[in-house]
Amino acid sequence: MSQALLDAVRRHSEAHTDPFGIARTPIPGMTTVRTTSTGELQYGIQRPLICLVVQGTKDVTMGNRTLAFDAGDSMLVTGDVPTVSQISKASQIAPYLSFVLYLDPALVTELSVEMRAAPLDGDAPVQLQPTDTEVADTALRLLRLLDRPASIPVLQNQLIREMHYWLLAGRHGSAIRHLGFPDSHARRIARAVDAIRTNYDKPIAVDHLASIAGMSVSSFHHHFRNVTSLPPRQFQKQLRLIEARRLMLAESLSASNAAYAVGYESVPQFTREYGRLFGLPPVREIEAARRRLHEAA
Repeated sequence: MSQALLDAVRRHSEAHTDPFGIARTPIPGMTTVRTTSTGELQYGIQRPLICLVVQGTKDVTMGNRTLAFDAGDSMLVTGDVPTVSQISKASQIAPYLSFVLYLDPALVTELSVEMRAAPLDGDAPVQLQPTDTEVADTALRLLRLLDRPASIPVLQNQLIREMHYWLLAGRHGSAIRHLGFPDSHARRIARAVDAIRTNYDKPIAVDHLASIAGMSVSSFHHHFRNVTSLPPRQFQKQLRLIEARRLMLAESLSASNAAYAVGYESVPQFTREYGRLFGLPPVREIEAARRRLHEAA
């Protein structure tokens, strides 16, 4: 990993990181991440993205599989996957730093046609590879646009397109390729996942989701689990619980108000399911999370 990319990520993240370690940019879907402490478990359902680790180490668990991403590695996520991650190497002097860009399936489609790349299915939805030089160079040029805001609307689209090209042409090519084909299992399931994300706080019939994906109910269950690692109802439940945690932590909602906001009708049920996912009841887990944020500040 080049020193120039490390310096660019450090400069932006030091100036713009929020209390949760995220530094957003004016370029849609592009962020940097900065964390100075280790140990806290982070829960999320990731969208397709590429993450370039430029300093430190991050462990990502999906189901029974755990991958350790070090400086110089790229994490590719090609499905809407529930993950548990943990920074395992970071400090005030040498924080964990990474560059993140969400992938655009429509752009993958366009480039795959131009590159005459055949569709592939079956790769694991989280991939670990050394970062290709061309990918790192493009990330650096995207970050440099931030120093010249007038250049962003003129140049961002061609650099994002170039990033997708190098991902398709490089080590991650076989894993990312199926995102470019509308009839692939991953893209069909993605349509159902979008419906769940949009209506996560409402009851959704599985047969309706199957029709959105253009599959039979049995086929839908099989492919949904292959792509996301969870059955559809469990996927929706995790979305609700993760959003409830955000509402309590970032917006100071009470546990009961957060429960109702994400679609729960029973606070005791919410408390039980929250404890199973996060290890503690809502009030205690949020108090512990706030202490860790305060200590890391």
